[in-house]
Parts: sequence; C-alpha cells; structure tokens
Amino acid sequence: MVTALFGGTYLRDGLSLRDRQLVNLAALTAVGGVDPQLSGHVRTALRVGMTRQEIVEVFVHLAPYIGVPKALAGLRVAAAALTDAEQEAGR
Repeated sequence: MVTALFGGTYLRDGLSLRDRQLVNLAALTAVGGVDPQLSGHVRTALRVGMTRQEIVEVFVHLAPYIGVPKALAGLRVAAAALTDAEQEAGR
C-alpha cells in the first residue's frame, strides 16, 4: 500500500526530496494526531539534508497559519525525533 501511494509521488519531477519533506512536515503538523508519521518524516528530513535548525523553523513558521497549539505539538514530536536521531548517530 505504501509503495502504491507514495512510490510514484516521490519519483515525480517538480520537487526535490528536500522540498517534499518540507511539505510533509507542514501537512502532518496541520493535520495533527499523526505523531508516528511526523516523527518518521523528521528523520527522513535529516536524511535528505535538512538541518536541525531548518526542521525547527518549519514549526515556527507554521504557528500563525495552523495555530500555536498544533505547531507546538509538532515541535514536541520533532524535538523527540531529533534527539533520538542524534543519540543513534552518536552510537
């Protein structure tokens, strides 16, 4: 199912993988209640070259558009995912 839904989407021309991750972070945060998916996309954002600072900035930028509570909830998920990724990198 994942391959059918996302495989073709990620292979399309028009957006870089980094840009797609920006969109994913914003969309998942706006939807809310999808913490495991958001956490996974934070890790993917790191793998496609986004920095910790850029990822955090996504949530700051979203606050006036989706509301502070949703932006903060997304930021909490991202912070945990970033911490986990840093700990795994240090092993």
